[in-house]
Amino acid sequence: MADIQKALVVGGGIGGLTAAIALRGIGVDVDLVEKNPRWDVYGVGIIQPPNALRALDALGLAEACVAAGHPILGGRNHLADGTVVANDDYPPVDPRFPPMNGLTRPALHEILKSRLRDEGVAVRLGEVVSQLTQRTDGVTVAFSDGTTEDYDLVIGADGLYSQTRTMLFGDELRPRYTGQTAWRYNAPRIDGLDRIHIYIGGEGGTAGLVPLSDSLMYVLYITKWPQDRLKIPAEELPALMRSRLEIFGGEIADVREQITDPEGVVFRPVDNILVPRPWYRGRVLLIGDAAHGTSPHAGQGAAQAVEDALVLTQELEGGGGIDAVLERFMDRRFERCKAVVELSASIGAWEQNPDPSIDPNDIRHELIALCAQPV
Repeated sequence: MADIQKALVVGGGIGGLTAAIALRGIGVDVDLVEKNPRWDVYGVGIIQPPNALRALDALGLAEACVAAGHPILGGRNHLADGTVVANDDYPPVDPRFPPMNGLTRPALHEILKSRLRDEGVAVRLGEVVSQLTQRTDGVTVAFSDGTTEDYDLVIGADGLYSQTRTMLFGDELRPRYTGQTAWRYNAPRIDGLDRIHIYIGGEGGTAGLVPLSDSLMYVLYITKWPQDRLKIPAEELPALMRSRLEIFGGEIADVREQITDPEGVVFRPVDNILVPRPWYRGRVLLIGDAAHGTSPHAGQGAAQAVEDALVLTQELEGGGGIDAVLERFMDRRFERCKAVVELSASIGAWEQNPDPSIDPNDIRHELIALCAQPV
């Protein structure tokens, strides 16, 4: 194994938590720093495709996720009026697990935090990294509370708007606005909802329903949106989301009027980024959205972050100098993550400017096939 005794993980989201858990699993002493003093997450859902479950299983986390969530057995596509145009069955990759799993982000967050506490990871809340000083044999990290610590490896898992990325590569590498916004709202689950139901509204956007538990689902809506209208007062969001969903019939029309709580509407710009290879400088490495933030069209953002965590520890166990370890990591991760970012972006581009010669389901199937391959 590579000589990494102590590591710092920056960011307490899915990528950071799974990286810390994976590192503890191979005997590395881990600290984690998270700037949010509450260390909470917004309360919508997440889709775990087969490759996410496979990576989580390798870390001993998949069973708890499946127990807390709801099986997703396939997809069903509708026209805007509710007419069903396609049904897809997702075959299970592992007979122990469903083809996909849906669960709330708070439930996943608690599963990961509980495991982190069991592993004895030291957590610094409400702090940030203020300076990284690279040495030949490690990194000296200065924190916002004025203290410093030495580490053999620093992992920047601080998300799409990563401060670690700026420290390494400067301001020129920033997320790009794709021209769309994503809206989400939790609602009581419709009886029998065991698939992702998608409603295609052309230039009016794409809506859908995703099961999260026996009693809960979330309503999603992705649409083309002007960049100068990204700041919307929270109290206006429910009525605006309802009005945008008026073009849809079927189940969307049935649940639309339930969207009433301003605090329940999660409205986000769809930004993405792909950091050119390599994602590291010296002994500081970016993973997850900090390196390859993708749009939500394929449900692969969190999955790719968990794969990053697993592959990193596998390569550390493979031994050799840190440069060799990180280059092997890049060899296994860059092209796969690049394809996810670019193919997901192409679905979003099609939604904004539909081309009848292109079937976005073909792109989704290409992504599914790609991510089904072993990491």
